[in-house]
Amino acid sequence: MEPGDIVLIRAFDDVPEHWFRIDDVYDDCIAGVALTGPLQGEYGEPELSMIVRVLDPAEVALGTSESQ
Repeated sequence: MEPGDIVLIRAFDDVPEHWFRIDDVYDDCIAGVALTGPLQGEYGEPELSMIVRVLDPAEVALGTSESQ
């Protein structure tokens, strides 16, 4: 994972799975912005354990996700 990657964040509390753009990668978390879902546009620092997978660039370009 590196800045610019789009990842799928697992559901938590009342927030469904959502896409997240990575701005920074740290030892225990990533920092960036939610791209979909109720937190769209919000900055966050989810733990690495919340990442389901890194999305393929072609998938992002199509705006699709297996989980959405």
